[in-house]
Amino acid sequence: MENFRIEKDTMGEVKVPAHVLWGAQTERSRNNFKIGSAASMPLEIVYGFAYLKKAAAYSNCELGALSEEKRDLIAQVCDEILAGKHDDQFPLVIWQTGSGTQSNMNVNEVIANRAHQLAGKTIGEGEKTLQPNDDVNKSQSSNDTFPTGMHIAAYTKLIENTIPGVTALYETLKAKSAEFSSVVKIGRTHLMDATPLTLGQEFSGYASQLEHGLKALKNTLPHLAELALGGTAVGTGINTPKGYALNVAGYIAQFTKLPFITAENKFEALAAHDAIVESHGALKQLAVSLNKIANDIRMLASGPRSGIGEISIPANEPGSSIMPGKVNPTQCEALTMVCAQVIGNDMAIAVGGMQGHYELNVFKPVMAANFLQSAQLIGDACVSFNEHCAAGIEANTEVIKTQLNNSLMLVTALNTKIGYYKAAEIANTAHKNGTTLKVEAVRLGYLTEDEFDAWVKPENMVGH
Repeated sequence: MENFRIEKDTMGEVKVPAHVLWGAQTERSRNNFKIGSAASMPLEIVYGFAYLKKAAAYSNCELGALSEEKRDLIAQVCDEILAGKHDDQFPLVIWQTGSGTQSNMNVNEVIANRAHQLAGKTIGEGEKTLQPNDDVNKSQSSNDTFPTGMHIAAYTKLIENTIPGVTALYETLKAKSAEFSSVVKIGRTHLMDATPLTLGQEFSGYASQLEHGLKALKNTLPHLAELALGGTAVGTGINTPKGYALNVAGYIAQFTKLPFITAENKFEALAAHDAIVESHGALKQLAVSLNKIANDIRMLASGPRSGIGEISIPANEPGSSIMPGKVNPTQCEALTMVCAQVIGNDMAIAVGGMQGHYELNVFKPVMAANFLQSAQLIGDACVSFNEHCAAGIEANTEVIKTQLNNSLMLVTALNTKIGYYKAAEIANTAHKNGTTLKVEAVRLGYLTEDEFDAWVKPENMVGH
């Protein structure tokens, strides 16, 4: 039989496993919301709470609302949480109250009970060294702490994971563009042959997509850096000491070493999460770009003998359990699945962002969880795709040359020489007869062999 202790909240007594640090409200939530996987609230949110609880303690102390002893106990436990020492003490799920109240109280209770231990006492015995609400949650509400934790977690994830991952892939594609700058190949529009370009130009388009996506993502950071803390219940800042909002944001910036500031309008920060919607919109843009890039690469590498086969990609693992020697574009497949997930997450975040009824948005946990998943997936997938695919891409120049010379669209070079209709007649006749452009151009009497050789040069058709 598991040992229990009795914890109390405003609704009465609750039996809590004796060995855990959480208290009554966490246990109620654990039993009331058995939805999905256990402990699905992202730890990044918990760490965001640890930063803000520490900052709140310092700010409250500086403003005369909390003793130094209590400040130091709160800060010590928060540092332990940030070091990952209590990861198993946050058992709650995403699917709880939309304000994230239970997760806020989970953190409050863990800090209070761990502080009791640090004071040399046994949890459940004697008066608590720290009160979860009156001390740990001083000058706070779940309504302003959860969005603050969201922003800390989201901003940190973008800076530490997403942006570096996308940037690494961007740099590789940019380098490939330079490497392939002299490889002239046939272009394709509508999946059909078009006029030539270089493989480098093709890859420059991919690099440019990621460059614009990174710019869009970075442009959302200032809004994401605005913190709701100090708004308390509805945005008015009730029960906070004067100067608290500005002061606590300064401490969060100091502890995280990131440029967080207090939100200019706390009513917006509590009731709307447009910053999350905006920033995830940039993640969706990147997902759209990455999906196009991955699809192009796997089609360019298709075959390799019975498809287009203009590039080769690294062979990382066997591709079939029945076909020996088969190699599949697995990194492309993984990346495009990530893109599908991110685009789906964006819809959930958009719907969540619409649920700001009066003074409070009540879809905070699901918005936070989806955002963090997208940011992590894009960063990780870009690193994987870069290391195991993009960096090893090589041009199959002989295949490229053959397909370039076989294309009827080289006839476009003759438009300004003999006119569109005569050029079209040459192309259509060559296609019908299974011959070459040169053969039909001369046979039709529209130009000589020397004129054809002088005018139809693929390397002169790729721009300046």
